[in-house]
Amino acid sequence: MAEKTDFKLLFCIVAVAVIWGTTYLGIRVAVETMPPWYITSIRQGLAALIVLSILLYKKELSWIGWENFKLQAVASVLMIVVANGFTTIAEQTLPSGLTSILSALSPLVVFMGSTVFGLQKPSWKGFIGVLLGFSGVVFIFRDGLGDILDPNYKTGVLFLSIAILAWSSGTVYTKKHTHKSNNIALNLFYQFSIAALLQLVLAQVFSPKGDTSFWSTRSMLATLYLAIFGSVIAFFCYHYALKRVSAIQVSILNYINTMIAVFLGWLLLNEVITYDFVIATLLIILGVFITNYKKK
Repeated sequence: MAEKTDFKLLFCIVAVAVIWGTTYLGIRVAVETMPPWYITSIRQGLAALIVLSILLYKKELSWIGWENFKLQAVASVLMIVVANGFTTIAEQTLPSGLTSILSALSPLVVFMGSTVFGLQKPSWKGFIGVLLGFSGVVFIFRDGLGDILDPNYKTGVLFLSIAILAWSSGTVYTKKHTHKSNNIALNLFYQFSIAALLQLVLAQVFSPKGDTSFWSTRSMLATLYLAIFGSVIAFFCYHYALKRVSAIQVSILNYINTMIAVFLGWLLLNEVITYDFVIATLLIILGVFITNYKKK
């Protein structure tokens, strides 16, 4: 008997792939005139308020207990404070090609972490799928590989490397503990609130003046987009998917994010799409297919 298609899960997976593919562009626009830690603090603060209003409307706001609070605090620090925050800082200086190549290392790190912590059995199928997807990303941006050694980018590369490690660790950690709590919205409210407060402190430390007169409407609208779509909708979909499929299956969406980011660069920034992109897209799709393939 054929398995019934989970359309809600399918929608969440597609939403994560598409929305987080657009956030690279959103962050680049936001950092044009706004300090990174203010962007992230406002983004998560707005996200917390949106989720809070939903919880109040549904009468589901409650204290989650210290045990669950500690779980959400760890996930918040790893995936939002460090990963989102450092990625935003890195995009002030790094070209999009180098950012995409380095970000594509995340599924490889998640694959290794999931294997080490027993979340999935090591398999050639998973390894080959992840490797094919990564090779597709490198194929798109192979001309930018030399930028990794450019001394002008070393600070950005360092920040982004830490962000990737934090995101991958957060993904594995969340998958390992995801069974301990079912209310995704309530967990996200605490995650966003913790992140917003910590990032506000960091904003005061690194950008104490915070002169808003220089903030453009364009950058503020980008921050609003990041809050509504990049945080509230995408994070909810990500955690929903993480409860139902493996960490590596969710993380491999990073490769789809890259395709979306390149497509938007062509659509909005007049960047050229070459045959290399078509070949790379096929490699990425093949990698995603192999990783997720089941006989059923």
